[in-house]
Amino acid sequence: MDQLTLWMVVGFIFAAYAVIANDSVQTLGTWIASNNEKFHWTTMWAAASSVLLFAIWYGWYTYGGDISYGRLNKIPFQEVQWYHALAPAVLLALTRVGVPVSTSFLVLSAFASTFVLEKMLMKSMMGYAVAAVAAYVIWIVVSRLLDEAKPVKDNHKVMWRVAQWVTTGFLWWTWLSHDMANIAVFLPRQLDVSLMIMISVVFVGGLGIMLKSGGGKIQQIVLEKHNTRYVRSATIIDLVYFVILYFFKELNDIPMSTTWVFVGLLCGRELAIASFTGKQKFKTVFPLIGRDFFKMMIGLGASLGIVLLIHYVLVPNGF
Repeated sequence: MDQLTLWMVVGFIFAAYAVIANDSVQTLGTWIASNNEKFHWTTMWAAASSVLLFAIWYGWYTYGGDISYGRLNKIPFQEVQWYHALAPAVLLALTRVGVPVSTSFLVLSAFASTFVLEKMLMKSMMGYAVAAVAAYVIWIVVSRLLDEAKPVKDNHKVMWRVAQWVTTGFLWWTWLSHDMANIAVFLPRQLDVSLMIMISVVFVGGLGIMLKSGGGKIQQIVLEKHNTRYVRSATIIDLVYFVILYFFKELNDIPMSTTWVFVGLLCGRELAIASFTGKQKFKTVFPLIGRDFFKMMIGLGASLGIVLLIHYVLVPNGF
């Protein structure tokens, strides 16, 4: 194995595990929170893996061997160097300490031009704002119509559980078809069947590790939010997130930070619940929102640092 292939494999493995472990909180976090006491983790693993395998193989078939769903059209394949593999290594380290960083910024910044990175930043900021405003309006209405913490009636339990699993499935597929680019950037744009089988094994294995641990440290971001363990709350969160994410995915092929969209959604939701329940709630809401935003800025700062290091130090000096 030559050095370039070695760095490609190392970068891919780091990215595959870190991206799934870090971003699982966006798509599977509320689903895990409201189901891990009712279903064994292997049952949830089988369900999530079936959607995962469908997503990557459908993308591979539809886009001529490209599992990124065409989201790397503006980031051509490059020979992977050691500094490219540095980005997912940093992501892996931040994930282990529970920082919800943007994988799109942190991983793709090592390959993208400053022009593409600027477009990604603008789209992500728009996504955060739209998600926050939409969530605020929606949960003001929801809070008036529904007590999310109130026990579900026996004759409605199956309906809500099915609705949640279906909604989460669509959200998981939508996220995969967008953020798979963060992993596929290390790979050739056309993959053969044997490589796809190996990739599938790595993905399913990483997903199993994450689910067995109950979502990892990043899951705490979901658990500390209001009523996210309840099935109705989890279903509504996933539905709103799915609609917003699908809209931006179809808007253009520029990658964006789905982490920013998810944090914006939780921000708007918490503010709406605080507005409805009284001013006293704001004393606990603002520290949560501020902490999440600060962690986002840590990830953005790390991404910009990697871009500057690669484009203005390493590449010009022949490293």
